[in-house]
Amino acid sequence: MVGGLEVLLSPVILFFVLGAAAAFARSDLAIPEAVAKGISLYLMAAIGLKGGVQVAASGASADMLAAAVAGLVLSCLIPLPAYAALRRFGKLDAVNAAAVAAHYGSVSVVTFVTGVEVLEAGGMAPGGYMVAVLALMETPAIIVGLMLAQRGATVEAQPKGALLHETLLNGSVVLLTGSFVIGLIAGKEGFAPIAPVFDGLFRGMLCLFLLDMGLVAARRLREARALTARLAGLAILFPIINGTIGVLVGTAAGLGPGSAAALGILAASASYIAVPAAMRLALPQADPGLYLAMSLAVTFPFNITVGIPLFSSLAARISGQ
Repeated sequence: MVGGLEVLLSPVILFFVLGAAAAFARSDLAIPEAVAKGISLYLMAAIGLKGGVQVAASGASADMLAAAVAGLVLSCLIPLPAYAALRRFGKLDAVNAAAVAAHYGSVSVVTFVTGVEVLEAGGMAPGGYMVAVLALMETPAIIVGLMLAQRGATVEAQPKGALLHETLLNGSVVLLTGSFVIGLIAGKEGFAPIAPVFDGLFRGMLCLFLLDMGLVAARRLREARALTARLAGLAILFPIINGTIGVLVGTAAGLGPGSAAALGILAASASYIAVPAAMRLALPQADPGLYLAMSLAVTFPFNITVGIPLFSSLAARISGQ
């Protein structure tokens, strides 16, 4: 079972806290943008490869299909109540509410990667197929968000081809899916020669990336102007509700505790890479300072420090571990 204190005191989380503390103290500590991008590419390739290798070893299963269906349904449905809450309680206009709702229906790769690392360390490793579920959950919420925006306000139509290219061929989607397929084809034997790079260095690289994310999140929060107390509260309430639903749905679908916890972590997360790129193209009138402040500056730190141990413990309790 994954303990909350154990998670908070793990090097991965402590590096995030270090970055946030340095930013709040206005330190000049920084990781060059090119280096941070390189690390993020490495992490996505590594998690995709390892997921593909695990699926190749275990083969396709009913759990994989159940997790895929559950993930797609969650990604499509989560934006709907989020949009309603943002309109009524958050007092946002239709376009901004739809843009923010799309972020919460989609997923955060880094939150997932951190969650998998924590679950594996606690003896609750999720199925490798959850990487495929991660990739599946990135796009549907974008489509739902755009439908909500068009329904609630007059939105300037964007070229469908450009939007389709931005959502389906986004770099993170391509790399995750492609590396997953490579791992699936290579299997354990093919992965063995490159394992020292993509497995042995993984935790250290994740620590450095979370150091950078702590710096970015804290600075974004410090500079936020459009973030009200109501919206900050929703940015914490959304992951609690969505993550709990994700764990319950995963358990009801027959997934093991590790995979159910991973589904909860995915449902609780909010995108700050793929969806912002799509929103800049499709809804340029939406405020980036608003949806990035909520997803990156509030929800991401909450999930890293509180959400992951919360959903892991919930999944373990339900399963009786």
